[in-house]
Amino acid sequence: MTRTLRIYSAHFTAPTLIAFLIAFLAPFFIGLYLSFTKFTTLTNAQWVGIENYQKAFSDGQNFAYALLFTALISIVSIITVNIGAFVLAYMLTKKLRGTNFFRTIFFMPNLIGGIVLGYTWQAMLNAILSRWEMTLFNDWKLGFAGLVMLINWQLMGYMMIIYIAGLQNVPPELLEAAEIDGASGWQKLRSVTIPMVMPSVTICLFLTLANTFKMYDQNLALTSGAPLQKTQMAALNIVSTMYDKVSQEGIAQAKAVIFFLIVSVIALLQLRATRSREVDQ
Repeated sequence: MTRTLRIYSAHFTAPTLIAFLIAFLAPFFIGLYLSFTKFTTLTNAQWVGIENYQKAFSDGQNFAYALLFTALISIVSIITVNIGAFVLAYMLTKKLRGTNFFRTIFFMPNLIGGIVLGYTWQAMLNAILSRWEMTLFNDWKLGFAGLVMLINWQLMGYMMIIYIAGLQNVPPELLEAAEIDGASGWQKLRSVTIPMVMPSVTICLFLTLANTFKMYDQNLALTSGAPLQKTQMAALNIVSTMYDKVSQEGIAQAKAVIFFLIVSVIALLQLRATRSREVDQ
């Protein structure tokens, strides 16, 4: 049986490996090469070395500011989304009436596309701000708050489902033993429940990190970088450089490579930090 599997394993894995090579590895290495060239199409690329990387951080590109703004949005959103999702999950696992209905309601925003969400929230927030004769585009702080609210509204229900799965897997005998030992509700939550749901925390932090860092369509629809590109996130900055500016395709490609490296390093550090706190069940 084992010999047969070894013989035919290549036949079963080859289609997936070929698809991965064509759809991911080949475009990645082509993009990496183009980041060191000046090009408008794949056939006229001219090698320029690290010039594109130097220009990516030059005045007028706004890339460094976009990275900082993205990091700020991500930090605030990761904290608020995960705390809110955990609180919702904790409440909805207490066998209250109507929990299935509320789980469905909280999850539904995740099913709506980013462009639709962005324009919907823009209309709602501008309608509220019009009472003070303001819009989201008057001040970058308003755009920042709007983006954080949009991200929370979209992601909190999705993360809530993952936390519910983690909370339902906490062995009840551990909670009963802690209760017999006289532990309070807060002590059971801090010393038993949270350590046991750390695998869910790892997944939720990674998903929130990835979704907020690469956010594009919500940013485009809600503020489009206004005012004066002060609410422009990194993904929107890269796309604008590629398609809105003349002969800067190589710079946009260099920005994309830098962005990929930053997100990869942060994600690996986060996974290493949270996995070290997971408890074997």
